[in-house]
Amino acid sequence: MILESNIIANLKQFLQYTGFANCTWGHLIMILVGLVFIYLAIKKNWEPLLLIPIGFGMIVGNIPLFPGMQVGIYEDGSVLNILYLGVKKGFYPPLIFLGIGAMTDFSALISNPKLLLVGAAAQLGIFAAYIGALLLGFTPAEAGAIGIIGGADGPTAIFLSGKLAPDLVGAISVSAYSYMALVPVIQPPIMKALTTHKERLIRMRPPRPVQQQEKIMFPIIGFLLTAFLVPSGIPLLGMLFFGNLLKESGVTRRLAETARGPLNDIVVILIGLTVGCSTQADKFLQMKSVLIFALGAMSFMFATFGGVIFCKIINLFLKEGNKINPLIGNAGVSAVPDSARVSQMIGQQYDPSNFLLMHAMGPNVAGVIGSAVAAGILLSFLG
Repeated sequence: MILESNIIANLKQFLQYTGFANCTWGHLIMILVGLVFIYLAIKKNWEPLLLIPIGFGMIVGNIPLFPGMQVGIYEDGSVLNILYLGVKKGFYPPLIFLGIGAMTDFSALISNPKLLLVGAAAQLGIFAAYIGALLLGFTPAEAGAIGIIGGADGPTAIFLSGKLAPDLVGAISVSAYSYMALVPVIQPPIMKALTTHKERLIRMRPPRPVQQQEKIMFPIIGFLLTAFLVPSGIPLLGMLFFGNLLKESGVTRRLAETARGPLNDIVVILIGLTVGCSTQADKFLQMKSVLIFALGAMSFMFATFGGVIFCKIINLFLKEGNKINPLIGNAGVSAVPDSARVSQMIGQQYDPSNFLLMHAMGPNVAGVIGSAVAAGILLSFLG
């Protein structure tokens, strides 16, 4: 009898520790969301390098756990918690920016500097979402972290939310990466609604050749100007321009290849998995998350609106032959190179011989700089 009672007691204790005993509807919902992310990445090819790690991370993070097992991402000392420090402390995003810098060609921006203004105009979405979040009752710090979603820049969103609103990192990060994946869905209707048929047919002057010396000087001068303007953005801007200097210097090929290749891939895996794990049902399934996703959609639309409308306005002051095709205005968000590809795709629907991709890359890379500067400004005021 004693042996049987011990076996039954041990069996009950074992069952108490299983996921089945601790499962809630919230866990099942988040696991389903993770499976949807993986499906979209594989079947639709929507940002697979991001959605697969995030989707699988959602599944991992929502396996029901018995409290105190030292396994969950929010339990101090667990492996996932240690990996999550890169998100909370903000050292994953600068490493991503190092890789972005090492793989980015700024030639389109150097050859046509006014495209920098298009990238700046697209940051309208950030400040529109900031105001919207304040009106919905978020604190100024939370509103600033939510607003950065409008830049369509996942690493910047993680960096800023980790500093200003650590409790909202999961919702903000997933929202930012989700809308990055939805660029081909969200932007085209807005672009078509804001432009005329004549404007969509504008042919832009071919960009001038850019000398290697200009490419080398750009990251140095660009960093000095932005760092003096917004010192709090140095972690992102410094790594972005440093990575670009590694690429363009011509003498650090191995370092540039490491930054844009193995190092970037490792950090993308870690950042995607840990951000996905952070979406535990009890933390994520709240009204705040719904509002964040709604504000993220609004900010992304405003960003697209700002870029396209700015192109139309600046065309009023440009001579015939120097005008900008407003379809590249959407590329002012920093979803590189997806938003530039959308510009190309929509442009070719109306004129198959009009190639906008090389022009759209100008505001696209400007958007990367712009979102980092905007994050620095928000951090200066709210941090």
